[in-house]
Amino acid sequence: MQPLDLIHTPGPLQASGWLNRSEAEQDRAGYVHTLREIRQQPATIRATVPVLARTPGLNRLISDARLVVLTGSGSSEYVGDSVRNALQSRLGVPVEVVPGGSILTNGAAVVPPLRPALMISIARSGDSPESTAALRLVLDQEPEVRHLVITCNPNGALSTDFQDDPRVSILTLDPRTNDRSLVMTSSFTALATAARGLGYLGDLDTYSRICDRCSDTVNYLLSGHIARFEELGSLAFTRVVYLGTADNFGAARECALKMLEMTAGRVSTMAETYLGLRHGPMSFVNDQTLVVCFLSSNPVARAYELDLIDELNRKQLGLAKVIIGENVPAGLVASRDNIPIECAHLAQLGDENASTAYVVCGQLLGLFRSLREGLRPDSPSENGIISRVVESFRLHGVGELRS
Repeated sequence: MQPLDLIHTPGPLQASGWLNRSEAEQDRAGYVHTLREIRQQPATIRATVPVLARTPGLNRLISDARLVVLTGSGSSEYVGDSVRNALQSRLGVPVEVVPGGSILTNGAAVVPPLRPALMISIARSGDSPESTAALRLVLDQEPEVRHLVITCNPNGALSTDFQDDPRVSILTLDPRTNDRSLVMTSSFTALATAARGLGYLGDLDTYSRICDRCSDTVNYLLSGHIARFEELGSLAFTRVVYLGTADNFGAARECALKMLEMTAGRVSTMAETYLGLRHGPMSFVNDQTLVVCFLSSNPVARAYELDLIDELNRKQLGLAKVIIGENVPAGLVASRDNIPIECAHLAQLGDENASTAYVVCGQLLGLFRSLREGLRPDSPSENGIISRVVESFRLHGVGELRS
């Protein structure tokens, strides 16, 4: 392996150059919205709890359900992955994540059969074609399923098409979270905060304090480590693996997508669990692979995670390991192939809430790599291959559904 100070990719800008530019310059370079939306997350996380408090009927929806289904597509699906275990633990009922695309292709049969059930449709804009189609399909086929839409856009189809249906409730988040950039950043963390908060409807004061700590942790990352992520974005990697356990695996999936989207596919990505990496995916890790490790606070989970990191070190796999967590072990800090990022207060926050902070790490790394690649993070898909809202496509087998 090469010394880390010798493996930076060439680029016209020095470290901190992007952060110190004026908003007008950031706009011309195509990252003003992405950077602003990442930086506003301490505020938008805090702003989410009052929305829960003032949305009527949530307690009844939750208390009546024997099953909760979280559904969405892309990042909205990964919101569900990042809160599923925490929400299930709080509610004491099964919580499942079912992709919106699976509902379209296989119908309501993919929804587990416990009834009555609550399906929570998660969306930034609410205008993606599968969002409304999946909700309409389940409304048509499953009368014992009630629905909650969590969205950042009061004018999206998910908000407007179903506002008069008594089986559908709408929860609209702070308008700042309806991100203008292509990738979801503040929308993701706000949607996750709202979904996780459904487990605290009987004690929103406690949840407000949790969100305050989460906001402080994200602010700590942004104020104390943003320049470090800018440096990491310049390392000569062509692949990134993100590792997480339980809900942090949902964060890993989202971070992998952020890097893929913001580099227009130039950087290949993979998300895995620590134990899952050994079962074949470890072959993805070569000498141009950055391995990003989200550490758990739970001692048993962390023991497995540290064993895997030790194995990667022993086998000399990867360009470098970025190890993010609180109280990163001294042995890992001392290794020349490891890059520790100490994140205070994660243990107090708990693994059930840490995924939000880890997602922000992935956003920052994706942003700075996008800039290093000479792309425009607000719209990195140079040929319009992907867009902020998935373009309309033909829906099969749902044309006869009632609107």
